[in-house]
Amino acid sequence: MDSRIEKNNQISDKGEVTGIRPGSAIAKSDKDPKEVKEVKRAVILSEEERDLAIINRPKPKNVTPLAGQKLTPKDIPVFEDTPERRQKLELRKKRHFKRKLRDWGIFTGYLTPSFAGVLVFFFLPLLMLLKTSFQKSPTNTDFVGFRNYERVLTNEAFISASENTLTFALISVPLAVILALLIALLLNSGLPGKSLFRSFLLNPMMVPVASVVLIWQVFFSYNGVVNGITAQLFEGARKIDWLKSEYAQVVIMLLFLWKNLGYNMVLFLAALNSIPNEILESAAMDGAGPIKRFFSIKLHYLSPTIFFVGIMSLINSFKIFREVYLLTGDYPFDNLYMLQHFMNNKFTQLDYSLLSSGAIVMCIVMIIIVGGLFFAESKFDKDVEE
Repeated sequence: MDSRIEKNNQISDKGEVTGIRPGSAIAKSDKDPKEVKEVKRAVILSEEERDLAIINRPKPKNVTPLAGQKLTPKDIPVFEDTPERRQKLELRKKRHFKRKLRDWGIFTGYLTPSFAGVLVFFFLPLLMLLKTSFQKSPTNTDFVGFRNYERVLTNEAFISASENTLTFALISVPLAVILALLIALLLNSGLPGKSLFRSFLLNPMMVPVASVVLIWQVFFSYNGVVNGITAQLFEGARKIDWLKSEYAQVVIMLLFLWKNLGYNMVLFLAALNSIPNEILESAAMDGAGPIKRFFSIKLHYLSPTIFFVGIMSLINSFKIFREVYLLTGDYPFDNLYMLQHFMNNKFTQLDYSLLSSGAIVMCIVMIIIVGGLFFAESKFDKDVEE
């Protein structure tokens, strides 16, 4: 057997790598065998040394040959200032200016009607209202400072109306959001007959206000349906005029929920259907139960809808004055006297200075409430993203 084959076998048995390719310059060298042996010994590497050499190998600095070269003024192209070139540049500038002018005209044309409407019907009346709140009366322009605001904040009717409105909103708005979400989850879970149930909840949106008021009068008047049912079920039960009792606000809350649950439910159903099923299925495969999936996955996707439904329910809670006014008139029972009653009564009494001050106070309070909701929603979204 050839001695070279024996040497190669000995090297492979030791687990060493020579680093010499067959046919390389060292293999073809005509040098002294001792020198070749020394070169072979120098290039023989162990596995650890070879790995370190690969890890610590120098990285290529520049791939392109011109990347490391410094630019000189000669390398910068110079264009001749000819009349043809100047004419092309002027035409290009004119076309760019015409394009910007056209885009600005389209933007202004679409925005101007809306801006004019907001300016005429919102900002100007607000400025006039602010001016009137510092005057003695609309006809007497004497400046009285904050005297009208002091009258408003110390008025017993305004304080009572504010307490009733705040109590109604704090109870009815969370109920409208939570109940609508629970109903949407129930309908989204494959409940039998859910189309009929959905139609039942959406019907109040199509019923006129006058019909709603008539239905509530039939049910909750002194000789109404509710008193008739309680008299049959419970012997000796006394009749209650629900709209003139301490339960009057509960009756109005039921009316508010009956009118708004359907709309809120539709919004939550749309949000639930937009949640990716892959995430829910993977969570279920990992062993997460329905409650865990709701609080960990669904609630994060539903947070924008919950915020929107809360804002809309808050606005609708201030619109309940229409039904309350039709049911009870100008001066209802104490716990049904809302801020809109105060505004309406001061308007009929022509006390515009007090009315303007009360409207400004209401506006400031609403801005604080809505701003707080926006701040809370942004903080929640930030925590979800992190």
